[in-house]
Amino acid sequence: MDLLSTLIAVLRADGAVQFANAALENTLGLSRRTLEGADFSAFFTDPALLQTALTGAKVQDFAALRFEASLRRPTQDPVPVHVNVAASERMGEMLVELWPLEQHARQDREERLREQALANKELIRNLAHEIKNPLGGIRGAAQLLEMELESRDLKEYTQVIIHEADRLQSLVDRLLAPHRHPHLVGDVNIHEVCERVRSLVLVEYPQGLKVVRDYDISIPEFRGDRAQLIQALLNVVQNAAQALTERIAQGDAVITLRTRVARQVTFGRQRYRLALELHVIDNGPGVPDAIKERIFYPLVSGRDGGSGLGLTLAQTFVQRHHGLIECDSVPGRTDFRILIPLP
Repeated sequence: MDLLSTLIAVLRADGAVQFANAALENTLGLSRRTLEGADFSAFFTDPALLQTALTGAKVQDFAALRFEASLRRPTQDPVPVHVNVAASERMGEMLVELWPLEQHARQDREERLREQALANKELIRNLAHEIKNPLGGIRGAAQLLEMELESRDLKEYTQVIIHEADRLQSLVDRLLAPHRHPHLVGDVNIHEVCERVRSLVLVEYPQGLKVVRDYDISIPEFRGDRAQLIQALLNVVQNAAQALTERIAQGDAVITLRTRVARQVTFGRQRYRLALELHVIDNGPGVPDAIKERIFYPLVSGRDGGSGLGLTLAQTFVQRHHGLIECDSVPGRTDFRILIPLP
């Protein structure tokens, strides 16, 4: 049960905790030793809800009872949960399963994001291949036509065709880039990745932008593709820098690179003992509400002239490492959080 992301408590007939799994310990912020023997209903904001459910289970009024409640936590705000109470296979024991509603919604959102990423991958790959062949024909025909023309004014039109064909070819190549490059696995130090990206961004924005380091140097190395992770982080940081155009002009733009270790986390419907949390935080205007739910979709951009591919490629590269990227944005603070499992 310690490997489950679901919060589990096994109760005695009097409602005292006989067993609590690691997920419940982590959510309540209490050790198993503290929980065992305690009245479990005391951890609910409305203890009567659980007490009524346990009474009904004892007299076998139902096989299982589901209801929504809130778990009281000693040092944090209450967490809303969906509760399932059922009699255990052992006489006199009750099994209580709890799913944090926020976590459940987040898992659904992650699942939709992964499904959408897979659908986008197939759509983009097929569309790009369909575009490449006629694009080459258009460019070749324009070159042949240009050779037959004597008027310089008319050649300007063929140059426009060739230039635009090359621009579309470049776009198609970027769409296909994640599917062309092999996944080269080696030992990765995330802070070397951060420092490389930081230096590249500061070369591009030498004035008006401050990139703050907030590193947890205890984070271990892990197996991954260093080049892909540099590209993924660079895309996210460049996206943040582009959103800070006005603040860079004012000289008070700030991007923070923060690394932390997250323990007992669940993402992608899988629980991990340890995971890397890499935050890219900026003090820009925030992501427009109209595209908040679609920022990782291809060709969706919040600025004029943007290709809408940077975050899509970043998400693809991070997902190759069994991770994901999340975004929490309000005016004045946008936080892109990259999560990657650690060994």
